[in-house]
Amino acid sequence: MIGAGPAGLAMARACVVMGLSYDQYDAHSDVGGLWDIKQQGSPMYDSAHFISSKTMSGFDGLPMPEQYPDYPSHQQILQYIHAFADQWQLRDKISFQTKVVDIEKLQDDSWQVKLSTGESKNYLAVVCATGSNWFPRLPKFAGEFSGEIRHSSTYRSPDEFKGKRVMVIGAGNSGVDIACDAATHADKAFLSVRRGYHFVPKHICGVPTDVFAASGPQLPLWMQRMVLGGLLRFYVGDITRLGLPKADHKLLESHPILNTQVLYYMQHGDLIAKPDVERLEGRSVLFKDGSREELDMILLATGYNQVQPYARDYFRYEGGRPNMYLQLFSREHKNLLAPSFIETNSGAFKLFDLMAFAIANHLNDQLQGKPQAKWLAEMIQRDEPDLTGGIDFVKSDRHAAYFDSKTWQNYLKKIYRTMGWTLPTEHPAVLQQAATTARSASLAHSG
Repeated sequence: MIGAGPAGLAMARACVVMGLSYDQYDAHSDVGGLWDIKQQGSPMYDSAHFISSKTMSGFDGLPMPEQYPDYPSHQQILQYIHAFADQWQLRDKISFQTKVVDIEKLQDDSWQVKLSTGESKNYLAVVCATGSNWFPRLPKFAGEFSGEIRHSSTYRSPDEFKGKRVMVIGAGNSGVDIACDAATHADKAFLSVRRGYHFVPKHICGVPTDVFAASGPQLPLWMQRMVLGGLLRFYVGDITRLGLPKADHKLLESHPILNTQVLYYMQHGDLIAKPDVERLEGRSVLFKDGSREELDMILLATGYNQVQPYARDYFRYEGGRPNMYLQLFSREHKNLLAPSFIETNSGAFKLFDLMAFAIANHLNDQLQGKPQAKWLAEMIQRDEPDLTGGIDFVKSDRHAAYFDSKTWQNYLKKIYRTMGWTLPTEHPAVLQQAATTARSASLAHSG
């Protein structure tokens, strides 16, 4: 098992519950993965908060604390991850500050794993849980910039913007967060966007947006768009009047921007929207609309490449993303597994346990010689489910392996039923531990 972030810990807990023997390696000094801002390469920054609400996130059997805000800070998420590791005593099995430098598939379909310690070990399976946000994607621009230009992965504090004219490139959720920091700390702040997006508020009718969406009736796609579109026209209005391009896709066809604070700063002139960059000329940036700005710093919030340097060419990539069965199982290589490279239209935390227990159950079926192991192996080779939920996702690299979360969950749960597996939310060990944790919390609150 490679990685001890949320996906890796969910996988470890599933192995513990299923009684599977495993080794786990992590290059860092503690659990948490990218959520630990102190770890080298973490993309966290001081103002980072969870993009999903606490209600719709978290490991099965361990709800996020009631005292947490709707959208916890990165410090609170890390504390929560530590609590999960402690609840299941997962640290004892993790070799920290140990990198997996190479994996090699052997003739009998087992895997040889080479470690940074110089050791090599053989395993039935390799679970890649190293996540997707460690290798910055750096676009190329015409011309040269003589000011400071760097990726958002190096950004930590809004103090870095003081006394500077700053432009953030990229309107993903991290990009707009950082642009808000620039709006309040830079001498002048700009946000350059290449294409149009739908901006969604974090709360609707006083509750987190994902809670609002989940609490209503399950509407057909056209009706979801009609209702959400009406709400956005009411809450957000016409963003083109702020200089932002109109969304080039229908609602739900791309990951929305869950941030309207950025629009607030644009409405007050503290942040100025700019189009895509045409070329760089010294301290000047020429934009595709012919406008020009003098800048001190350009921060590239341009995303990350899904790279697994230890995995050679074992993953088959599509649009820069590994293409796998259910985004879990390699079709080409037996027991090459990856529960942390998913791209979907919901938060990932609620999916980690469903993925982890599916992997653990399949490995357990193999070890016990159950016919279900062969059934799933055949599905991995031949099954081509439509996981879009009827949504025509944007044709981009990020969406090459994108799926609709509800459709994916329903399909995987159907596989659970077919294989005779117990869902993690119904597993006796998970329920028992959840009850123990709840009693402890109740006693602590009473005290």
